Amino acid sequence: MVKNIAIGTGRRKTAVARVFLREGSGKIVVNGKDIKDYFSSDAQVRLVHQPLLVTSNDNKFDILINVCGGGLNGQAAACLHGLSRALTQVDPNCRPSLKANGYLTRDSRMVERKKYGQRGARRRFQFSKR
Repeated sequence: MVKNIAIGTGRRKTAVARVFLREGSGKIVVNGKDIKDYFSSDAQVRLVHQPLLVTSNDNKFDILINVCGGGLNGQAAACLHGLSRALTQVDPNCRPSLKANGYLTRDSRMVERKKYGQRGARRRFQFSKR
């Protein structure tokens, strides 16, 4: 059995990603599929790769990611956050460069809740004078 080196949890909106780092050749698997098969756009794939490029750990680790909740963009950002946290566990010297790029900060923006008596979070029902 292959031993995990580090585990990181990343979150964005309602998406949660668990990232497992192992010694390897740079293969990234998301929910049992290759990363290019799971994420539809190249921008999402590049977003997940960013922490590896910044810390120059491109082909050192095999990465296994379990992600659930949210949409694909939120899931990609959650993967980035989890991968950054896992990389800091493996090598604490990576922390300054990841922090400078903002990859260790949890993006706390969430969808505003719908209020009663309104059509949405801020949108009101149409006013009728008569």
